[in-house]
Amino acid sequence: MTKVALLLIFIAYLFTGCVAFNQSQSPVSIYDFGMQHAQTTKPILQQSLQHRKSLLIADATAPSWLDNNAIHYRLLYQNPTQSYTYASSRWLASPAALLTQQIRNRIVASTSEQVIKDNSTAKADYVLHIELEEFTQLFDTTDASHIVIGLRTSLVERNTRKLLAQKDLSITEKTSTADAAGAVSALSSASNQLINELVNWLTAELSNVRP
Repeated sequence: MTKVALLLIFIAYLFTGCVAFNQSQSPVSIYDFGMQHAQTTKPILQQSLQHRKSLLIADATAPSWLDNNAIHYRLLYQNPTQSYTYASSRWLASPAALLTQQIRNRIVASTSEQVIKDNSTAKADYVLHIELEEFTQLFDTTDASHIVIGLRTSLVERNTRKLLAQKDLSITEKTSTADAAGAVSALSSASNQLINELVNWLTAELSNVRP
């Protein structure tokens, strides 16, 4: 057998192996929060902000382990101190980035264009800081789980850097299924509720700030 024939056989073997490997790989599912449902807060927020010039919504921050697009979970029944991620399911962006966009959209819809982005050069009177602390699925058993979201929000006067108000928000919700799809559904639903709570808090705090 010639060297050329051996080389062709070797190449064919490698190609067959690569095809088999690729076929064994599961497709990755990409998720976001879907369509969020806002509550009717527009008249209240407009009234509280009618004498304020602008509110800057800073990009939400997260700890290093959460600052990625992985969907995190823990097995409370086995080893609650160990964190895992789904191999075949991902967020479209990091949870902090997804939350930032949803919060901006929600408040923009309620404040008549007085919200600016973190990368804007426009001058803001107030800054809303958001720290995402938890965004995880927790398995109580092999076939039952719930999610938990925790964040801290702070309202700051930009010129003086004075902290005007601060609040810790958290929520838990059972998942419909004990898998990645169940986690995504519950995390999305709970995020929507938490954003509504944040908007209500922001409304009350801004109404207490004198122009």
